[in-house]
Amino acid sequence: MQQLDGIAVSPGVAIGEALVIDNEGFRIPRHYILREEIDGELQRFQQALQSVAGEIQQTRDSVSTQLGDQYAAIFAAHLQMLEDPRLQAEVERWIRDQQYSAEYAVSVTLRGYARAFQKFENAYLSERSHDVYDLERRLLQSLVGHERQQIASLDSPVVLLAHNLSPSETATLKPEFVLGFGTEVGGAGGHTAIVAKGLEIPAVVGIGHFLFDVSGGDQVIIDGHEGRVILRPDDPTLQRYRKRQQASRSAVVRLKGLRDKPAVTRDGIHVQLMANIEFPHEAQVSIERGAEGIGLYRTEFLYLGASVAPTEEDHYQAYAEVVAAMDSRPVVIRTLDLGADKLSPTPPELADPNPFLGLRSIRLALANLPLFRLQLRAILRASVLGNVRIMFPLITTLDELVRAKQVLNEARDELINEGVPCNRELLVGMMVESPAAALLIDRFIDEVDFISLGTNDLVQYTLAVDRGNPAVNDLYQASNPAVLRLIQRVVQVALEAGIPASLCGQMSSSPQYTMLLLGFGLRQFSVAPGSIPEIKQICRRVDLEQCQQVATEVMGMTRVQDINAYLMSELTKLNLGENDHSGGG
Repeated sequence: MQQLDGIAVSPGVAIGEALVIDNEGFRIPRHYILREEIDGELQRFQQALQSVAGEIQQTRDSVSTQLGDQYAAIFAAHLQMLEDPRLQAEVERWIRDQQYSAEYAVSVTLRGYARAFQKFENAYLSERSHDVYDLERRLLQSLVGHERQQIASLDSPVVLLAHNLSPSETATLKPEFVLGFGTEVGGAGGHTAIVAKGLEIPAVVGIGHFLFDVSGGDQVIIDGHEGRVILRPDDPTLQRYRKRQQASRSAVVRLKGLRDKPAVTRDGIHVQLMANIEFPHEAQVSIERGAEGIGLYRTEFLYLGASVAPTEEDHYQAYAEVVAAMDSRPVVIRTLDLGADKLSPTPPELADPNPFLGLRSIRLALANLPLFRLQLRAILRASVLGNVRIMFPLITTLDELVRAKQVLNEARDELINEGVPCNRELLVGMMVESPAAALLIDRFIDEVDFISLGTNDLVQYTLAVDRGNPAVNDLYQASNPAVLRLIQRVVQVALEAGIPASLCGQMSSSPQYTMLLLGFGLRQFSVAPGSIPEIKQICRRVDLEQCQQVATEVMGMTRVQDINAYLMSELTKLNLGENDHSGGG
């Protein structure tokens, strides 16, 4: 058994067989064989050895002819390793004694050799682990008989392990087949994490290098609550986590009873719980979880996996589906937030060297007006179908906000002149996700109908921490006093101006922050659909005075560790494992 620690980004527990994508890329069809199948598996292994040896010899001879013997020596070394009788004997021993399938025996054996090479301090010897991996890949390809399996085409349950998953790759995951995933890199605020939470797939990222330690088919546990990945768990650990899985399922059933109950505190304060979504089908899921509307519709996910840019009609149809599903409930559509760690239409040769500080979000929209206007027209067309609102992302200057509103007005005038119905009184909001916007919120507040705090970016820009960089993951702290002070200021200014304020970053979905945010004066949360029942339960267990006391205590603290410990202790006092007996309907 091996336990690894990473960053918990999507809650839940997953238990299943590993599919190692980035290094292995092959689905091992089975782990064990019957005793009468041993001779057949040994024969399959020998046939794979001969096949791969032939390929390597052919490659060696070709390279020798074209480039010379010194380059061909690389493949001669591969061949020598492949024909090593000790390696062959070890694979055969796994097959004969443990009744492993040939694929699993090959993977277990060669991963062991790779780990041994990696332990050498000598750089030359350490690099030989890559040669071992190449042999594993070749043998598995010969045994399995097909190339790397695409994660979008999985047809049976696995736990996905990879070096990294892009937001677009994550968006193609099917929860019924991907039970959970773990990646070597990634951060808490990245969009891969956001998509995983939206899909309700347990996930841990930023684990560090570990793929050489696991073989396809190994049993793996993903603990998306604690940020833990357990390879080849022993029986007591397995039983403990299976009990946790059952407890989680029971909690889901228990919290379903809150769906039609209001999020009202014990002293009668109503809290509006909205949902964050990326895909149209999530609107129905949000309703089932008790959402009062969509507080953030991330429209850039229309571009994920698309071979051509979406048309105005594509945008309109996606928005219309969500608005129809939500009936009269509010739907806040955020304009494109492309760039940074999301898909960008920028050609590779013009790739931004520092995307988080470059041409992204509203900047990219204003620099590409045809793209921007196309989306605005689609939103305006959908606005007559229900309670639609529009929100501009990453506003940092008043000029950006004014210009964005001007383009919106121009798009509205175009539609009116064309005789196309649209809402002429569409509510307009802005994201507050930079220190500049937070510090000057009193200047922005007169220009908008509502605001929403995007804490994922606010944290990284305030603390100068790239949210996707594993080297500084420990510095990405939503509970940093500087971040909390900015949030408190924004909420207070909005309250004084009578402008609705929401918070749609990951903080809103994290139970430990609910009392603190209520204490700041926040009355609207936009959260991942799966988190709505738990956040609602907390709201129904507290009163305003209690939350204000929490806020007072926290704002007197200077250390993140102390803040986190205090918030968790206050959360524990609520006894959330008990049935809901609070008032409010």
